[in-house]
Amino acid sequence: MSHVPDAHDRVQRRKVLFAGICSLLLSLGVARFAYTPLLPLMQQQAGLGLREAGWLASINYAGYLSGALVASTISDMVLKDRLYRLGMVLAVLSTAAMGLSTNLVVWGLSRYLAGLSSAAGLLLGTGLILHWLMRHHFRSELGIHFAGLGLGIAGCAAAVMLFSPALDWARQWFAFTTIGAVLLLPALGWLPSPDTSGLTRSGQRLEDRPPSRTFLNIFMAAYFCAGIGYVVSATFIVAIVNHLPGLKGHGNLVFLAIGLGAAPACVNWDLIARRIGDLNALIVAALLQIVGIVLPVTVGGLPAALLGALLFGGTFIGMVSLVLTMAGRFYPTRPARMMGRMTVSYGAAQILGPLVTARLAARSGSYAAGLDFAACVMVVGTVLLLVLRAVARADAAKENRLPSSFRSGQ
Repeated sequence: MSHVPDAHDRVQRRKVLFAGICSLLLSLGVARFAYTPLLPLMQQQAGLGLREAGWLASINYAGYLSGALVASTISDMVLKDRLYRLGMVLAVLSTAAMGLSTNLVVWGLSRYLAGLSSAAGLLLGTGLILHWLMRHHFRSELGIHFAGLGLGIAGCAAAVMLFSPALDWARQWFAFTTIGAVLLLPALGWLPSPDTSGLTRSGQRLEDRPPSRTFLNIFMAAYFCAGIGYVVSATFIVAIVNHLPGLKGHGNLVFLAIGLGAAPACVNWDLIARRIGDLNALIVAALLQIVGIVLPVTVGGLPAALLGALLFGGTFIGMVSLVLTMAGRFYPTRPARMMGRMTVSYGAAQILGPLVTARLAARSGSYAAGLDFAACVMVVGTVLLLVLRAVARADAAKENRLPSSFRSGQ
């Protein structure tokens, strides 16, 4: 007999999900994504060059990758909880550090610590929340939780558009620090300490069901491609749009559109995945993301740039949500284990992507060539997802069961 969550559990679920939203707003919105809309301002007012901007982005992802590596090796739920909370504090401190200096070393250290905090929010926090949901017999979906990422992107873009007439680049970093300090309170206070029993509320034991090695290797390769497709637009889209013909000054508006597209996307992709399966949903999202990436430079004009931004925002975060949810289902007792391994692949792409884009920009004088590079890699990733679907069916046939990636109603 299945356990039905009671009224107290439903109230607690709302608080836990709100804590998760605030953690992503803080660690990814404030600590990470504020850099993207502030990048042109820092170039104008603080003397940040094209190559240096790319290096700072890569340092941020190096921190993110370091955090992912740590998360993939930790099994102790109590330690994960402590590191998550430390990461939230680092998110606030690293944001403040950006406005305190114009020294590239200080900025690099800040971006590295912000990357660590991003991993804490995205992997440790997400894993803790997914574990809580499964323990309390709620649907193992993270769409509502990942709305925090889309809101973070949109909020950062809107904040920079609002602050820019009155505040210079440094004061805007301090304003974001204040916002982060407010978000810190629910991010820490409303996420309960983890239960270490390995049992659900009704006494059922959570059991890990790892995928085959072939499935995992192809899955990681496809997610690497998704990381390239994501990082170029997420980091450089404001600068790219501002340098396109007739679009100067519209970069932050396009970045805002990415956030608006991302905010409801994960819930929508959860619903789509229930109908067609997680892997099929990933394939559809990848195809739509390719269109979103190339629209600004192939069609041109503000409508195409905004449509591309909505498509990009509505797909990249959906892919992240679907992948991490699948990873958590394979390892319900240690959800951050496979999440961390997948994110190592995604994070490695996020280090390589800005470096390649910065090199292309140094040669051409524009970041726009990076979009073509990202779209080509995404095509390879989509092919890998099609192969992965065949591997999943073959694995299921061997075990005479339907894999979770094809089940509906999860």
